[in-house]
Amino acid sequence: MRRTVLVLTAVLLALLAGCASGEPQTPTERVAATHELRVCSTGDYRPLTYRDPAGAWSGIDVDLARDLATTLGAQVTMVPTTWSTLLDDVTAGRCDLAVGGISVTADRAARASFTVPYLQDGKTPIVRCADLGRYATLPQIDRPGVRVVVNPGGTNERFVRANLKAATIVPYPDNNTIHDTVADGRTDLMITDAIEARWQAAARPGVLCAEHPDTPFDRSQKAYLVPPGDPAFVDTVNRWLTTALADGTWARAAQPWLG
Repeated sequence: MRRTVLVLTAVLLALLAGCASGEPQTPTERVAATHELRVCSTGDYRPLTYRDPAGAWSGIDVDLARDLATTLGAQVTMVPTTWSTLLDDVTAGRCDLAVGGISVTADRAARASFTVPYLQDGKTPIVRCADLGRYATLPQIDRPGVRVVVNPGGTNERFVRANLKAATIVPYPDNNTIHDTVADGRTDLMITDAIEARWQAAARPGVLCAEHPDTPFDRSQKAYLVPPGDPAFVDTVNRWLTTALADGTWARAAQPWLG
């Protein structure tokens, strides 16, 4: 029933927006006219999104995007992006929705629209298990000789550069393999969101460990990002997302990844 209602809602909103005349401009118009939902994602933020070397996509948010598309009578087209270009890609209309561990920040909200949040999170260190407790606090981390790896362009780098002055910050461009640098000793730790730290630690038991993921350094919210100027589409996605959180859709997508 909820899928039928949302499909009818999306079509009605598209008609009201005038998609029948001229080229569709907004996500509401585009999705109704093309039956395609273009979804931007970095594909490097497991367990939320992952794009493997062959180009196949997986992850909690990928499954959720497919569910949203189904409710809208559409098919998903994944659009690769990077943390540095994510906001520009969304505001330029290269996608109808962006997913994959996107933190709600003021600069993003000033240029695009966020959905309701679906995840509460925060920054925490991930370290070699042998070093557990050694880099648990910011003063312990912010010392000369401590190597902190960051993926450029996102809130992880922003947090590190705002809070660390004495430690050595090591940019690393590939977030899919960035944790290897901690595991093999090229760097000492990474500060990332607790959900990613937990997943990486579970994927490498005895090698990588998450420091205090239940009590992170800060608190943040994750949400989906929508191009500006289409409140009707934001409302449609919010209605779907609120239902998905309440009826177990999100939990079912998360279970294979988080247990």
